[in-house]
Amino acid sequence: MAKQNKAQTSSSETYGFQTEAKQLLKLMIHSLYSNREIFLRELVSNASDAIDKLRFRAIEQPELVTDDADYAITLRYDKDAGTITVADNGIGMTREEVIDHLGTIARSGTAEFLAKLSGDQKKDAALIGQFGVGFYSAFMVAKEVEVLTRAAGTDQGTRWVSRGEDSFTVEDAGELPRGTQVILHLTEDAKEFADGYRLRSIVRRYSDHIGVPVRMPKESAEGAPEDELETVNSAKALWTRPRAEISDEEYKEFYKHVSHDFEDPLTWSHNKVEGKLEYTSLLYVPKRAPFDLWNREAPRGLKLYIQRVFIMDDAEQFLPLYLRFVKGVVDSNDLPLNVSREILQQDERVGTIRSALTKRALSMLQTLAGKQPEEYGAFWGEFGEVLKEGTGEDFANREAIAKLLRFSSTRESAQGSQERVALDDYLERMVEGQDSIYYLVADSYDTAVNSPHLEVFKERGIEVLLLHHRIDEWMMANLSEYEGRKFQDVTRADLTLPGEAKEEAEEEAADDALTERIARVLGDRVEKVRPSKRLKSSPACLVLGEYALGPQMRRIMQVAGQSLPESKPQFEYNAEHPLVQRLAAETDEDRFAELVLVLFDQASLAGGAPLSDAPAYVERMNRLLLELLST
Repeated sequence: MAKQNKAQTSSSETYGFQTEAKQLLKLMIHSLYSNREIFLRELVSNASDAIDKLRFRAIEQPELVTDDADYAITLRYDKDAGTITVADNGIGMTREEVIDHLGTIARSGTAEFLAKLSGDQKKDAALIGQFGVGFYSAFMVAKEVEVLTRAAGTDQGTRWVSRGEDSFTVEDAGELPRGTQVILHLTEDAKEFADGYRLRSIVRRYSDHIGVPVRMPKESAEGAPEDELETVNSAKALWTRPRAEISDEEYKEFYKHVSHDFEDPLTWSHNKVEGKLEYTSLLYVPKRAPFDLWNREAPRGLKLYIQRVFIMDDAEQFLPLYLRFVKGVVDSNDLPLNVSREILQQDERVGTIRSALTKRALSMLQTLAGKQPEEYGAFWGEFGEVLKEGTGEDFANREAIAKLLRFSSTRESAQGSQERVALDDYLERMVEGQDSIYYLVADSYDTAVNSPHLEVFKERGIEVLLLHHRIDEWMMANLSEYEGRKFQDVTRADLTLPGEAKEEAEEEAADDALTERIARVLGDRVEKVRPSKRLKSSPACLVLGEYALGPQMRRIMQVAGQSLPESKPQFEYNAEHPLVQRLAAETDEDRFAELVLVLFDQASLAGGAPLSDAPAYVERMNRLLLELLST
């Protein structure tokens, strides 16, 4: 937690906001006015979470709720005073928790969040929910926010108050009911919200699915609030209702509740399983990747309920790590209520549910890809690289994951680096006699699409998949074949072209004088020198041996601290190229060596590899240029 300055008077202490929180408050107050009503959704959602947490704690500590077991959220307003109060009888907070939760942005990654703010109000608004900072939305409508809270099982209450500027004050509040009350002192232009009809409509629009009753005072015929309370939402957990009774809007609003995202989900799947094992699941795929997607240690997982009792927020045991972007709820009737993370990890029923939910999530993505390819393309752009992790982590579902992969290719090169090609599409376009799925891995799309290794494939009209992300070589190491067709790396020495037997592909020119001359010059820089069958317009290229690690894998393993044996490429030359023919005719061995080394360095550059001795290459090129200019 960031260090805070404080000034103390008796039990009252004034703290300075965390620097990042100040920036966030400024954004909330000045950038999100177009969508101000969502403040109520966020506060009601927080109140619901507080009640869920107490329900779970009370399983083992029933004494926490002896004073009030009627869980509910109460919403009151005062038109004359210009206030709105959102109260719950949930878990509440201690003084220390108030300072920690309301004075700082508790989740990590605040700096990354602020760095993503673009000045575009619509885009900035969409980011807020991804960082768990819904409480701060209160300052969109309030000139001052007051929080009164008492933690379950304690006697001392706490009062927190702030105007959303530089500081907040915390003081003892004496006797308070269990739970939390958030009192908003509305700004002049937000007093429209202190209206019973307006508040009811917002609750029914955004929070009807909350599994806790939201109660408001009944209104008289004149519209004045009365003492008697009435429930204004359905107060039934959405996932427990039949799918036919749930509208798309309700599904979307529930997603925003469980994910704290401001955008609608891309797709969802609601399913109830009955029989030997009974559970209900509601899975969502977001439109946008969260800021911490690549942090494999970040909290993730589904909200877990057991017999409709909330258990935990991030139950990671129900989906594999490569599906960490999936949000939602799983509610089981078969797991024990006092379940712990250790039990979850060991229980075979959890393994059964995990297997089924994984298949359902992949099926949901396959349906999206088949019915809404443009939407799936948007998904792939956000989450494709994470989904690729599954090829090495989930052997049982590798074929299903492979169907979901998308690639750039030589056939789609007019589309740039967009990854649109599915493996099924590739298979349909294979040429006569083609038995392999050809691919090329490079450090960038431009390097891949311009690689000399593609020349024979372009000439023959054979499509090659172009892979250019950091995880791609690792992924292909885990994909040996698809639908009975083996994958073949076109940068490898053991290249077999359609209609060519492997023995024929491995034949090399025997006792070739040029090959021997080049090999003497390159020496231990290369494993082998041979004429090429893949080059048509380039003079030379470097290829990898059958078992050699590619550059991406070498970097991944080096970052992991593994020591690797030295790997040497093979040098292939195009015997039909004019430059190579001129080289073969060169009688001056020094000049011959100079030209061979230039070709070797150029082949390295064309393959996207760094030069081992860049200054030496520059000197050689300068000498050749001077010689050319002097003739």
